[in-house]
Amino acid sequence: MDFSQDQVQRYARHILLREVGGEGQARLLRSKVLVVGAGGLGSPLILYLAAAGVGTIGVVDPDVVDLSNLQRQIVHHTASIGRPKVESARETAAAVNPEVTVVAHNEAITADNALGLISGYDLVADGTDNFPTRFLVNDACYLAEKPLVSAAILRFDGQIYTFRPFEDGADRPCYRCIFPEAPPPGQVPTCAEAGVLGALCGMVGSLQATEVLKELLGIGESLAGAMIICDALSATFRKIKVKRDPACALCGAQATIKDLSHHAL
Repeated sequence: MDFSQDQVQRYARHILLREVGGEGQARLLRSKVLVVGAGGLGSPLILYLAAAGVGTIGVVDPDVVDLSNLQRQIVHHTASIGRPKVESARETAAAVNPEVTVVAHNEAITADNALGLISGYDLVADGTDNFPTRFLVNDACYLAEKPLVSAAILRFDGQIYTFRPFEDGADRPCYRCIFPEAPPPGQVPTCAEAGVLGALCGMVGSLQATEVLKELLGIGESLAGAMIICDALSATFRKIKVKRDPACALCGAQATIKDLSHHAL
């Protein structure tokens, strides 16, 4: 594609990268990413994807901006309190890069709409804070054969994963291979219950954005088949290999999950 002078200037630092170049930047401009959750992780993710020139960014979130969000959810501002998060995120992303189209899905992702929502996107990035939604998004992405870059945070800890288990012969895990089922209610606290360091959201969300861009560009070593665990208090990062579970209910040889009807959100 031909870049305008403004685009050449805006994306110059990408175009200079041998691994990206003009062809890669054009690919980003054609890409479509669905971000599930416009909260602590979704905020830096949306902003960096917009700045990178990802052409279409869908944002799914049913909530409105609350004062307690602003300690970490940097895509929102004090003036946005009471507004739908998706509208606040769209406005902020447009201020960063007006060339990007942000599609606001002001609704929860459910078993009824998940496949329809993700069908129009190339990749899904999940930054939600509850297990039912994480499992639903994982299952929907597997069934729709969409790459999933997922992240989670709590207190001072974070995790990032990439899932592409639907590829033939790849032997890569899905989320259920690592976590077969959600823990009992109350066993793992949420950020609202246990707290989270605001800056950790930026660190993990930026790593998540990096993995999304790598997947879209097809560069570097994919995180599929591994996970990153970070501990902000000790300033340590670990990369751990994770294997496919042959008995996984979703992607195993004898899979029992064939659709999303078992989800009741």
